[in-house]
Amino acid sequence: MILVSKYMVPKGYTGITLFPFVFVKYSSLKENNVFLNHERIHLRQQLELLVLPFFVWYVLEFLIRYLRYRNWALAYRNISFEREAYAREDSLCYLKKRSIWNFRHYL
Repeated sequence: MILVSKYMVPKGYTGITLFPFVFVKYSSLKENNVFLNHERIHLRQQLELLVLPFFVWYVLEFLIRYLRYRNWALAYRNISFEREAYAREDSLCYLKKRSIWNFRHYL
């Protein structure tokens, strides 16, 4: 379910996925297929890891990357979940053929 809420989306971002919801900052993003595909990839990742472990892994990986790069944006972009979502967001059929736990290939 896609919900528009500028208050749920952190500053500097346009959307956030918290299973089973996708929160977007602007209603126009509901029509952006590439953006929505990116967020749907996150929904699948969260489902595969039973939601809570996804967020634990996400935060731990971010902290490790932040210690390595000392740059917030670079650490965020190098989280395996984000790397997969950004690499495949243009492929609108990706989720139909994606294998389970495919984010592992982006570690």
